[in-house]
Amino acid sequence: MSSVLIVDGDPGRVLGIIGDESDLWATVEATRRFALIQLETDDRQVADRFAGVLPAPGGPFRVGEWEQTDYGPVLVARTWAACRLDDARAYGWGLLVEASIEAITFTAPADALSHIGGRYRDIPGD
Repeated sequence: MSSVLIVDGDPGRVLGIIGDESDLWATVEATRRFALIQLETDDRQVADRFAGVLPAPGGPFRVGEWEQTDYGPVLVARTWAACRLDDARAYGWGLLVEASIEAITFTAPADALSHIGGRYRDIPGD
């Protein structure tokens, strides 16, 4: 998912763009659920493998330690949000996905990873 926006509210909301032919969309469409994970600065390889920038022999879930949840796999010891799909519609080259946040699992504060302007940037977590 790219271009993610989290909106405060009750419940909190997530807006994001997803490829309509992606494996992720097929799963989200079928289950109506997904996990949104806040990557940390040490997760650049994970991000690059999911983006298809680095090879992922055996699949992208082979890098890092993952655990299964009712919303899909999440990286161990990362903050993540359990999201329920509300709507999706065509938007540019992908789909604009709207979801409600059903729960958030917080971990210790850490520097967050973001990708802005074609490169990674660290966002201080303190």
